[in-house]
This record gives sequence, structure tokens and C-alpha cells, in this order.
Amino acid sequence: MGKITASRTTLRPDPKHQSLLAGKFINCLMLDGKKSTAQRVFYNALDYIAEKVTDRPAIEVFEEAVENVKPFIEVRSKRVGGASYQVPMQVNKARQQSLAIRWLLQAVREKKGRSVHEKLAEELLAAFRKEGTAMSRRENTHRMADANKAFAHFAW
Repeated sequence: MGKITASRTTLRPDPKHQSLLAGKFINCLMLDGKKSTAQRVFYNALDYIAEKVTDRPAIEVFEEAVENVKPFIEVRSKRVGGASYQVPMQVNKARQQSLAIRWLLQAVREKKGRSVHEKLAEELLAAFRKEGTAMSRRENTHRMADANKAFAHFAW
């Protein structure tokens, strides 16, 4: 199975908003253990969002963006008698969250050019409006699951 980390039990909420999700996101954004850098990038992105979206707090926009990117169903490979089938399966809560965070950060890191906090803010705003790279990733995941509905009886 995957590596087991203590992150769920030791996860601290972020200092500004006391949000566990934001704390997790900052940890995933962090490279080489540079947490203060990751926090600065995250909060700059939130400030950028606050400029663009005036009717709601930026942290809410962030939370809804992550919520929108969460996949409900995905395909997993299942070997049945020598053939591999892509079997659609429900995604559990923890995996939904980690996939959403991973896809958002992947989308941000693929973009070239501007500073990370701008790219992050843009991607979060896009996800909030149900568009953008991470969102299309989720759509593709759902589409694949839908296309392989025929193999759902292999689910274990």
C-alpha cells in the first residue's frame, strides 16, 4: 500500500484562518521543507483572490475551489483472468481531498511564467468558477469512469 504518514493526526491548521484544509494545502505546496515560503505564497494568492472576489472571504473561495475539484468516482485497474479492466469506483473522502490538492498544485506547477502565487490564485479562481486545468482533470476522470460503467460489476 502507499506510504503511511502521521499527517492527519499531526496536521496543524494554518496560522491565519485556523483552517485544516489550508494547513494541508500549505504542506503540499511546500518544497524542501520551506514552510514559511509556502505560507507566503499561499497568503499572497489569497490576497490576490480577495482583490478579484469582493463579495466573499478569500478562504471560502479557496475551500470551494478545492470542493469543486474533488472527484466522486475514478477508474482503478483490476486484473480479471489475464485482462486488465478499468473499473469505476467511489473515491473516499481523504483521497478526494488529496487528489484535489494534487491536481491543483500540478496545474499550477505546469504553468510557466508568472510568480507562483499569481498562478495559484488564477487556478483557484478558475476552479471556483468550475473551469481551469484541475477542473478539466476531474471532468476527464469522471468521463473515464462513465465510459467504463460496463465493468462496474468487477468492483471489489
